[in-house]
Amino acid sequence: MSKTFQLEIITPEKVYDEGQVSYLRAPSLDGLFGVQGKHAPAIIAMSIGEIKVTKEGKESYYATSGGFADIRPENVQLLVETAEKITDIDKERAEAAMKRTQEKLKDNEADLTRGRAAMDRARNRLKITSRI
Repeated sequence: MSKTFQLEIITPEKVYDEGQVSYLRAPSLDGLFGVQGKHAPAIIAMSIGEIKVTKEGKESYYATSGGFADIRPENVQLLVETAEKITDIDKERAEAAMKRTQEKLKDNEADLTRGRAAMDRARNRLKITSRI
């Protein structure tokens, strides 16, 4: 039985081909889910959060704003709106986005749903950069 599976993280702009990985942890609408080799097939709705990938004993992280996971016994495709490698996240830009959003949320005319989503994305990116 193979202890690894093929992982691709697919966004509208880029494909991250992680190759053979031993473990994936990602955020779903109902909490975190994990995948190992030979996982049962599933399609899972993903939310804003952290994607953790374990490959050859090393962990790598991505920030995502949600999408879907298509899980098969031999491979997993994460079809997500956005994915940013931890090393590609601009911490200063994320902090600036958080401040802008906080200011917008003080305005009574602000779209609270969009503002909260923007705040969640910025907070998630900052949380992930703390792993560096």
